[in-house]
Amino acid sequence: MSAATGEIIGPESPDWKPPPRGTREHARLNLGFFAMIIGMFMAILDIQIVASSIAEIQAGVSASAEEVAWIQTSYLIAEVIGIPLSGLLTRAFGMRLLFVSSALAFIVASALCALAWSLESLIVFRCLQGFFGAAMIPTTMAAAFGLFGAQRSILQQVMVGMVATLAPSIGPTLGGWVSENSSWHWLFLINIVPGLISAWLVWTHIPRSTLRINLLRRIDILGLAAMALFLGSFEWVFEEGPAAGWFEDQHLVMWMTVCAFAGGVFFWRSLTQDHPVVNLGLFADRNFALSAFMVTIIGLGLYGTVYLMPLFLGQVRGLNAMQIGFVMSIGGLGMFLGGPLAGILIRRVDPRYVMAAGALLTTIGLYWNHFLTSESDFQELFWPQLLRGAGIIMAMVPANFLALGTLAPDQLPNASGLVTVCRNLGGAIGLAALNTMRLHFNNLHTQELAAGLDPARPEVQAYIAAAEQRLQQLGDPNPQATALAELAQRVQLESAVMTYGNLFYVMAVCFFIVLLMVPLLQKPRPRPAPAAAH
Repeated sequence: MSAATGEIIGPESPDWKPPPRGTREHARLNLGFFAMIIGMFMAILDIQIVASSIAEIQAGVSASAEEVAWIQTSYLIAEVIGIPLSGLLTRAFGMRLLFVSSALAFIVASALCALAWSLESLIVFRCLQGFFGAAMIPTTMAAAFGLFGAQRSILQQVMVGMVATLAPSIGPTLGGWVSENSSWHWLFLINIVPGLISAWLVWTHIPRSTLRINLLRRIDILGLAAMALFLGSFEWVFEEGPAAGWFEDQHLVMWMTVCAFAGGVFFWRSLTQDHPVVNLGLFADRNFALSAFMVTIIGLGLYGTVYLMPLFLGQVRGLNAMQIGFVMSIGGLGMFLGGPLAGILIRRVDPRYVMAAGALLTTIGLYWNHFLTSESDFQELFWPQLLRGAGIIMAMVPANFLALGTLAPDQLPNASGLVTVCRNLGGAIGLAALNTMRLHFNNLHTQELAAGLDPARPEVQAYIAAAEQRLQQLGDPNPQATALAELAQRVQLESAVMTYGNLFYVMAVCFFIVLLMVPLLQKPRPRPAPAAAH
């Protein structure tokens, strides 16, 4: 407690000093932080955990294929609205009270999702789950720096980076396994026990802070409403845009207009108010702005590969869910190897070098995927996935360090929320762009291949004749029609291979841009220690 003010010196205070290593207090902080990691893992995992179980949930709540997609979309929209609020709420309640309240509310919402009796009720409860769980993500990121200090928190930063990258990757695989071995209700019920343990450990092991409820009285209601409308409509537009045809859908155009107007109001209020909901002034800091942009690209690579690779493996290679999960686990192995390596290197070399190495490895892994074919087997898939997994985590950890490592403690909650939003929006924009390009490239390559299949060409005639002869030997009643159908199917398969190659190439170019931007970052210098309180 500060002798001058009588306030409790919590982790958000400039006067907070982390306890020395090896002490009981330091061990308690580590246990409390690990409990926060559990909560963060649950909140990020639940974005993707329903992805593999949509069919089971659809049957359980009697919904159409279009309607059931809102189970995932509603969570994303609510989460992206709730994350930026975490900065203000942390300053008002302190990270301990905010995290515990968020975890308990997330548990209740998860139980309600399992008890949902209709699609409408499930969507409402998923919104609550996403909104209440949102605060656990940036609060944990801020705690890594606030509790231990920027220069002593490398291990904690690695843990945050690994959770942020691993949870989306294993979400679909875990969700598919849970729903296959029990019912879809357990996708939500599994949050209850670890959530309660996390909340209890954080409450008993993380220092409390002075409440500043008066900050809520100065909240900018108009800015808050504009932010919610802007981020919610932004997420929805980019989620629905590829399927709706963007400007071809009048309803979507209306929401684009609403998004643009609400965004203008939000930025105006954030830049002109004395106490904005979100302090965008942090982007005036060169390192923070560049790192936030890089995190956006990392979000594209993270969510984009988790989305594209299973599609490629299922559509082109014809693998089942378990086989796809096995291939995807290679990327997880890369993250397990790259995370500790990034932590060791950041302690010993300039973090910009680690960032460059991560961007380079990811670029190589994604570019390697560009050469995959319809015959690519485990050997061809192993190294690209391993390099990409290791590269993404090695880029994520120093990106967070460069963005947050030199900020004042009272800026960390707001800054970590902005970084998290950038990563999520990077994923949303990236998935929309990849889906749009997938449709475009697939049509383009199909037309190109079809144009080359002139029946008058000797090569085409030879292929059809050989196929007919083979089918006749197999006893096919109409070998000519079957041969033409096989040829059309082959065209679709090869156009899909070329399309996925284009998409992996685009993502490789994006990470190469990150690599080129690394020299623009300034070497982080630790802030001077605050003067002792009198």
